Amino acid sequence: MAALSTRYSGAKLLQKKYKDVEGVVKIEEVNGEELVKKFAEEMEEMLGRKMKSVKRLAEAAEDADLDHEYNETLEFDYYNSLLINKVDEDGNPVPLGGEFPLEQNEHFNKLPVNTQQSNIQVPTNVYNQHTDILNGVYMSEALNDIFIENFQKDPTLTWQYFGSSTGFFRLYPGIQWTPDENGVVTFDCRNRNWYIQAATSPKDVIIVVDVSGSMKGLRMTIAKHTINTILDTLGENDFVNIIAYSDYVRYVEPCFKGILVQADLDNREHFKHLVDELHVKGEGKVKNAMKESFRILNEAAALGQGSLCNQAIMLITDGAMEDFKDVFEEFNWPERRVRVFTYLIGRELTFAENVKWIACNNKGYYTHVSTLADVQENVMEYLHVLSRPMVINHDHDIIWTEAYMDSVMFNTQAQSLLLMTSVAMPVFSKKEETLSHGILLGVVGTDVALRELMRLAPRYKLGIHGYAFLITNNGYILSHPELRPLYKEGKKLKPKPNYNSVDLSEVEWEDTEEKLRSVMVKGETGTMSLDVRSSVDKGTRVIFLKNDYFYTVINETPFSLGIVLSRGYGQYIFTGNVSVEEGLHDLLTPDLTIADEWTYCEIDIDPAHRKLNQLQAIVKYLTGKDPNLQCDAQLLQQTLFDTVVTAPMEAYWTALMLNASSMDDGIETAFLGTRSGLLRFLKYAGIEKRVGKSFLTSTDKENMFTLDHFPVWYRRAAEHPAGQFLYYMPRQDTRGSSHRKINLKHKTISLTDVLFIKPKLSYLHLFFLTNWFLCLVNQDIECYVIDNNGFVLISKQRSDVSSHTHTHTCVEVVKLECFSAFDLTPVVLPSRTHPSFLFVAYVHKKRGNMLQPCDTEYPSFVYEPSVKETNSIIKCGRCQKMFVVQQVPESNLLMLVVQGDCDCSRQYPPITLEPMEVKYILSLCDRMRSQKIRRRPESCHSYHPQENADDCGGTYFIRLSSCLLFICISFTALVS
Repeated sequence: MAALSTRYSGAKLLQKKYKDVEGVVKIEEVNGEELVKKFAEEMEEMLGRKMKSVKRLAEAAEDADLDHEYNETLEFDYYNSLLINKVDEDGNPVPLGGEFPLEQNEHFNKLPVNTQQSNIQVPTNVYNQHTDILNGVYMSEALNDIFIENFQKDPTLTWQYFGSSTGFFRLYPGIQWTPDENGVVTFDCRNRNWYIQAATSPKDVIIVVDVSGSMKGLRMTIAKHTINTILDTLGENDFVNIIAYSDYVRYVEPCFKGILVQADLDNREHFKHLVDELHVKGEGKVKNAMKESFRILNEAAALGQGSLCNQAIMLITDGAMEDFKDVFEEFNWPERRVRVFTYLIGRELTFAENVKWIACNNKGYYTHVSTLADVQENVMEYLHVLSRPMVINHDHDIIWTEAYMDSVMFNTQAQSLLLMTSVAMPVFSKKEETLSHGILLGVVGTDVALRELMRLAPRYKLGIHGYAFLITNNGYILSHPELRPLYKEGKKLKPKPNYNSVDLSEVEWEDTEEKLRSVMVKGETGTMSLDVRSSVDKGTRVIFLKNDYFYTVINETPFSLGIVLSRGYGQYIFTGNVSVEEGLHDLLTPDLTIADEWTYCEIDIDPAHRKLNQLQAIVKYLTGKDPNLQCDAQLLQQTLFDTVVTAPMEAYWTALMLNASSMDDGIETAFLGTRSGLLRFLKYAGIEKRVGKSFLTSTDKENMFTLDHFPVWYRRAAEHPAGQFLYYMPRQDTRGSSHRKINLKHKTISLTDVLFIKPKLSYLHLFFLTNWFLCLVNQDIECYVIDNNGFVLISKQRSDVSSHTHTHTCVEVVKLECFSAFDLTPVVLPSRTHPSFLFVAYVHKKRGNMLQPCDTEYPSFVYEPSVKETNSIIKCGRCQKMFVVQQVPESNLLMLVVQGDCDCSRQYPPITLEPMEVKYILSLCDRMRSQKIRRRPESCHSYHPQENADDCGGTYFIRLSSCLLFICISFTALVS
């Protein structure tokens, strides 16, 4: 078996070639502390360019507003992104439409865009020709030149935008906006996290809702929608609780009694579910609810809990008859540190003055919400009030958001599945006459694709098992190779629930005391080590690693960067020198590919390079045809060296393929990979004869070099003893593979050669010829060839192993309950809420199935290699089962022979690889109340002595959409 593997892989030839160049190879130790600082500086520089672009937009917008004089009768045509390139029945452009050229652009994920012009999106519920909209759009036309100038200065910029406080959204480059299936545009820029975070400082919010009998029917529906809309304006830097009142005061979530909880996505969604279950009953007595709200906020401030910034109470009621003066005198006057916002629900205005008095005497804002259509605009008012101190002081704080996928903005486009973060800055009115009112004009921002940011920490510098990751000041993952935020529903990929509130402790679960999380959240710089069990092959196998973690803060952002280097391969990097001419010659052979997701050369800066793949860019750079290309000299040097050393493998494999008489049936592919992302392979069998048709293709991500990981065969072989072949059956296709790693000067380097074979191949049997013959003729025994993780490669029971699934084969072997007898040790891998081992459970609710995150675990098995051979007996009721297991030399395989005339299935039920939900000792309430260490944002703007608090609401108007306006006009005409 070993001889056959050696022959078709060409392992000895490759080993000789590396032996021949030992004298010119340099092996250097990687300095993790220097590396993480270097990566962080490069990321800081990249993110700094984005911040400069946003600052230029903010300055231009404020200057344009200063020069603009509001015009009540302004008529102005603009490009509405929903209406562009559309015509009426007569073939004429529709109003606010017109011809707007669009062209597919590689940089913007091949979306049709217009890089010479921005355009405007307006939500369906906002009238697109309202005077406020027209004035704002006209004023913001000045941003077009800045958008283009920014993009020219930094070609890596993606979307740039201005979100107006009046509701319109100016986006560059301009696109064709796609409505939902009902023809409605629900996207409102003022609801986006980047807008809300930039417009206000962190806040503690207590929502107080009236659930007395008078709130029944439509009023309660409006109240619930108001609560949910308020919750949507909160982010992970905010804190919240909800109190309901009638005859008595109760917490919507009793577990949260007396405290503030972080307004992360998990808690917000939890609150929404509870709010939906609210029912009305009794008489409304709000006084005690207000007292309880003030107590929570005062205690949080005294104990240093919550946001330690803005504090607000949101009162949602259809009327307030009680006298509140003594409550405010006791808890809030004269400082009025807690703002009170009031929302009068329903058409009845009897108690309007009382409800307005509450808001106006506590630096808040009063709104009357009579219909569901009123909710959005009226809730937004509180953000403008909270922004006043910041606006008056002209504090242009730059904010960064958590990771998100903008599936609302881009609907079903590919862009919606990209994880990104946004950098944003508020835009203020600088006009002297309105200074004390603190008028927020809107927010400008740009997006940063996290995939592009992580390219600054290249895989080849981190080693086989190494990786880089980013977290926020709240400990949530921004980027991590084990963050897998998508799940498949039918043929569509969709974001998992709460994908962007995954805590670092849920991925780096070996950090049981959360020491790594704590120091990174605090923004410290340092290093620590952990013994880890790493999952590979889609969670079915485990490898044991000693990992060194290096971490530091990225200045001017709330982010911290960590890198992981594994002991062994992660500690060293080797380089060798060859001439460019020699390397280029061997680089252009048909059997060679490189990792196209890696950045050998930067092809996204110059638009002329965006249609090149990485290999084409390398060739242009090395031949001098395009000196403007920016390439990674160290990676190119390593790639060229590997190319030259491995070049003889093509001729070796080709000679074997041409010598048909010596070909053994079943060998499909020979391939090798190197740390530089180089991959060579030769298909011994034609496509019609290959079992593994997708193997080493672009769809087979697990077995290819990607931005996130080395191939699974590479990672597994790297941890296998040097000089031995590793055989396994990959999950995607039922096929066998063998891998071998090679030593160089007593330091194991990460070069792997692999032999690919069909599962029905019988050559493995040759090693066990005598024993296997006995298996075939003896019906009383069962025989298996298994790997070191217990997966069956060959069995007597099947003529073609390809009919086995991994779960099935594992069940067949594991149910014998024999592994403990020869040290096949079970390892339990926790499946934290979202990372690599995540299984999302379907939880049945009254309103149908909905996805809920859960923690799961499942077993993995690892054989102890020091045990060469063993046997034992398993007692199964009235009979007993004897088994013998023997290692296959120079491999990871075992031969297992089991007595087959004794049924043990009742005593030892199957152990499957299906996930089991983890049941915690701590109650759900205890887990929900626990709050992890976090780093608060540095700035807070909650007070300014010049603030004009007299503007506290009272006007009532609804902006009608064009559709509603038409209906109203038509109805009026009919009546008259």
